[in-house]
Amino acid sequence: MAERNTNVPVIEAVDLRKVYDLGPTRVEALRGVSFQIARGAFVAIVGASGSGKSTLMNLIGLLDRPSAGALRIDGVDVSRLDAEDRAYVRNLKVGFVFQGFNLLGRSTAIENVELPLIYAGVGGFERRRRARESLARVGLGDRQHHMPNQLSGGQQQRVAIARALVNRPSLLLADEPTGNLDSQTSQEILELFQALNVDEGISVVMVTHEHDVASVAARVLTFRDGQLLHDGPPPADWEPAIPRRARQEAA
Repeated sequence: MAERNTNVPVIEAVDLRKVYDLGPTRVEALRGVSFQIARGAFVAIVGASGSGKSTLMNLIGLLDRPSAGALRIDGVDVSRLDAEDRAYVRNLKVGFVFQGFNLLGRSTAIENVELPLIYAGVGGFERRRRARESLARVGLGDRQHHMPNQLSGGQQQRVAIARALVNRPSLLLADEPTGNLDSQTSQEILELFQALNVDEGISVVMVTHEHDVASVAARVLTFRDGQLLHDGPPPADWEPAIPRRARQEAA
């Protein structure tokens, strides 16, 4: 794999707009949003229902296209890519972690982790090696042959994180990653995100509506009515779910 230019933002949005035409109704989900996220940053995106955060997540995850403006992921302008090209870039550059884990129930942990590599055309021996390595990174090296129903909720989310990391993406995109977990397990998952970010330099963007979860990140983007309302460190009165670890300043 070609070496990445560390000076290129992992995400760059320029006057990003998204409009939905719902019959007689025109909904402006994003209204001219601009920001950059540096490589190696840990950023949380927050906002109430209808704020535009889910729309932004879909655009960053290449599940949709903007109506206007530009969006670059790891230096690639994805604003006007067709569905096939978006799928190709998404598989290479974005690792997804969902609230509901989204594991295949009849496949083992290692088989679930291998899936993105199958789509990328990686051969069987290398695929299995990288899947084992990815499971070991999240502390599940001894659970690779377990089925999802043999794993706890926290372990299933770790498998999902291993799957998201196995293609060595530029960005780890997490959508409400602790939403289905109890408080203790949520803290363990957030500690894992911190370790991946601080110790390995992985870029993490986490969408959440919970202030204590968002406060674990170094930077918070707060949305309201399709606009970026706040961009900076977590507010002082937001108590983080776990202690923040020192990291390089997010730009």
